[in-house]
Parts: sequence; structure tokens; C-alpha cells
Amino acid sequence: MGKTIAEKILSAHAGRNLRAGDFAVAKVDFAFGQDGTSAIIIDRIKELGIKNIKTKFCMVIDHSVPSPSEGVSRVHKKMRVFSSEYKLKLFDIGCGVCHQVIPESGGVVPGDLVLGADSHTCTYGAIGAFSTGVGSTDLAIALSTGKSWFKVPETIKIIVRGKAPKGVFAKDIILYIISKIGADGATYKAVEFSGPAIDRMDMDGRFTVCNMLVEMGAKAGFMPIDEKTLAWFKKNTAQKPKIKKIGADIDASYEKVVEFDAGAIKPMVSLPHSVDNAVAVNQLKNIAINEAFLGTCTNGRIEDFKIAAKILKGRKVNPLARMIIAPSSRQVYLEALRLGLVDIFIRSGAVIVAPGCGPCVGTHNGVPSDGEVVISTANRNFKGRMGNPAAFIYLASPATVAASAVRGRICDPRIYL
Repeated sequence: MGKTIAEKILSAHAGRNLRAGDFAVAKVDFAFGQDGTSAIIIDRIKELGIKNIKTKFCMVIDHSVPSPSEGVSRVHKKMRVFSSEYKLKLFDIGCGVCHQVIPESGGVVPGDLVLGADSHTCTYGAIGAFSTGVGSTDLAIALSTGKSWFKVPETIKIIVRGKAPKGVFAKDIILYIISKIGADGATYKAVEFSGPAIDRMDMDGRFTVCNMLVEMGAKAGFMPIDEKTLAWFKKNTAQKPKIKKIGADIDASYEKVVEFDAGAIKPMVSLPHSVDNAVAVNQLKNIAINEAFLGTCTNGRIEDFKIAAKILKGRKVNPLARMIIAPSSRQVYLEALRLGLVDIFIRSGAVIVAPGCGPCVGTHNGVPSDGEVVISTANRNFKGRMGNPAAFIYLASPATVAASAVRGRICDPRIYL
């Protein structure tokens, strides 16, 4: 019987034939931490007396940039000193979000096994890596040994047929899927995507979909490795790594196969305080917003900015609302400048902050006040996610966020497209 992508990658890294349900110790190709998790990683490495890191490792300062407090500054300094001491790559303030700058660096390729001390490490499934988030101590152990243990996950195959209608984007598709599968419907599963709607999806959209797989409990996920993938590596990565195509066998065994029709999906919005609590935007009536946020590792890429700019061009952010925009990387910021998108955003009344997580993490930029309503392109809307448990966070696509910023209430973006 054939193998799924997860079975293939874990078998290759464990050096033996594995099937779903097996346990194995596997070699890790790449690992990373960010400023919310790296302090513990560093402490554990020091406690273990490790002098040589056994796998490729980098750290990214992205969650609180520039530093908003003395405590955060101490963490940032700790990361800088450790990176210098161990001769590691550090993406310092202004470089961008880990899940954007690491793919841009060319350090992860299809077939890799990647661990990140960040729950949205599943993002790299867009480029064919088995990538998953772990705790800081688990990651420190992987750094000290070059390996980690895994239970090979069962795989769910998701086929998205049809063609997305006007005004429906990758974020709408994944919110719709999560609403149907549920927040725990894919717990510790791998997910393989296929179908005409996926084939048409650009790479930024594929990153968006894979980024949010953990919001339905998935361990990892995979997009097809096709000509779009190869073109993305050629255009976007600093290095030009050798790319090997990896895919499931025709006779691979899946836990289940689920099909969706992209043509039936409308612009979606996740209601507070759960990602899977998503409905079509036209079901919502007169929900005034105080803040609109465009950015994050989910939707801070150049195609997201292009979509928002189409709506914001020649229009103004509603005077009763505010809009904050965070590029996912310096490279994205520069491209947005070159294309004139930043000019459109500023003229509309939006505020641009440093490349990084921005308001999403809730430690500095854009913390909402009590009772305020935020519409965001982020991946989570749990209570307190943006720094205030008394606020209300709705999740949507860049188009819906931009349209809502103009209208001053949550609205269907198709009225502006």
C-alpha cells in the first residue's frame, strides 16, 4: 500500500518504514524560536551544557518589535547575545514574522522536517515541509540531539473543487473549512490539500490556508508541489535551493476524504471568541468596528496587500474606526512601497507599523479598549488574543477587513470590488 506525504517524510527522517500510528525518532532539518519562546530555549540549552547545536536553527524577533518594555528588551538582548555566542542566524527587529522570513531565506524546502517554537509552524506545509509547533523545552532537546520523537499522524485529504467566486479568497476558504470540520476536528492529523480551487490558488493563499490548520487541531498540512511552488522559490528566496517534488502515492490510505465546493463559499467571518464560529458575512447586520487590522503570518503578504489596496484606493478609513497594517517582512514592505500600495494605505488614513506580528500578539501595537470591536486578518480571536479579554475580535479576509474599515462596520467586500 502507498504512503501519504506525512508517512513519506517521517519515514525518510527516521530511516525506517513508518505508517500512521507508529512512533519514531526522526532527524530534524530545521528549527527556530521567536521572542515569545526563545528565552526558555536558551535557558534549557544552557542548563543542558550544550555547546554545539545539532540542527539548523535560527531565532526571529517578531512578536514585540520594536521592544515595548524593559522586560522584552532583556529577552531581545538575551537572543542577540546567544545568537552571537553560538554563531546562529538572528532575524532582528524589522525583518518580519518568522513564518514569512524563514521561507524567504530558503532555509526550508519540500520534504524537510521542521520544528518551531510557535504554534503556526504548520505554515510551511505550503512549500511541502512537515512542519509543526512544539514547546520550548522540546525544541531545546531537538537542538541538543538533532532529533525529536513523533507519532506518525493519520491524514485527512481535503479536495476543494470548483472556482472561488468574486470576493472569496483563501482566507474565506479556510475559515469555511474550519467551520465545517471544527476546532478539534483534525487534532493530531496531517492534512493534504488538492483539487481545482487549490491548483488555482496563488502561493500567498496557500501559506494562508496552511497557517490556519492548527486552528482545527492539525499537526501538519501539505499543499501540492507544482510549478507555482517552483516559481515562488525562484522569485522569493534569497538562496536558490534544490527543490524535490514530493507527493502522496495514488494508493495512499487516508483516515477520510472530505470535499468542498469553492463555488458555494461566500466571504466569511469568524465571530468571537472561536475561529470555527464562522459565518457568511452577509449574515451579520450593523456590527460597528473600532479597529481594523491587516497583517500577521496569516495575511500580511503582498497579495493580501494588493487585495486591500484595491478597496482602499481613493477611499478613506471611516472616521469612527482606525486601521493598522503590518507587513509580514521587510521584503514585503519594500515590494508594497515599489507598487505604490503603501501610498494608498497612508492616504486612506491607515497606519503602517514595523514588519512583524503587530497587534496580533497583544503586547504593544493596537491593543483595543474594553468593549471595542476589532476585525482582523489574524488567525485567532480568543479572549485576550490582542491584549484585552474585554474586547471582541472578528476574523476575515484582507478584502473584508479593508471594506469594513471604509464602511465602519463589518460588511461584504463585494460592494467595493
